Amino acid sequence: MSVELIRYSERPELWSGTAEITAEVWPEYSRNADATGPLWGRLFEDFPAYQFCLYDEREQEVLAERHTAPCQWDGTPDGLGDGFDSMLVGAFAARQAGRRPNALCALAAEIRPRFQGRGLADRVLDGMAELARQAGLRHLLAPVRPSFKDRYPISPIRRYATWKRADGEPLDPWIRVHVRRGGTIVRPAPRSMRTTGTVAEWEAWTGMRFPDDGAYVFPRGLAPVEIDHSRDIGA
Repeated sequence: MSVELIRYSERPELWSGTAEITAEVWPEYSRNADATGPLWGRLFEDFPAYQFCLYDEREQEVLAERHTAPCQWDGTPDGLGDGFDSMLVGAFAARQAGRRPNALCALAAEIRPRFQGRGLADRVLDGMAELARQAGLRHLLAPVRPSFKDRYPISPIRRYATWKRADGEPLDPWIRVHVRRGGTIVRPAPRSMRTTGTVAEWEAWTGMRFPDDGAYVFPRGLAPVEIDHSRDIGA
């Protein structure tokens, strides 16, 4: 496998299937997160040099994509806000205000399921680190979506993030990858990628029925969704 790292700004035609790749990797409710809808498509317009893919030239196929954005961070845990949502909104706000970024935020790593388990995660993270170095950005920030959290949806992320294996490494595989590379868990973000929709939308996204008010766990959900029929809302 001969894999190249290519930026969107270099070969935008390689992103013709980006929606398909996102749908393969992310559950539908995540693709409808409150902060994602109005801003996600603008990453390619406003930050084209910060979107890259891993491309197999021989097979002429995109194996993985990485979406990032330059942003500002004051170096404090509170400065991270609500994780993904705050990072995404903050990146566009800083650009509009003309403020110079000092950090690169890793918004999404999308490795196509049939190529997972081949060591591509490290290639994607290496590419992100190189991108930050080339841009002169001091910090790398990753609002990580823990890959095993859906197995423990009722456990608070603040506790889940501290769980360890017998060897002392993080229990969660995706957190473990980042920690092994020298990453530090700065703070949990329980409201990251908050998704608000009507009851009907949540039923369509999850393939479930929500006959009463209250909290429900659902397939691939990292935390329960709270259903309120009187307001016709789930969040």
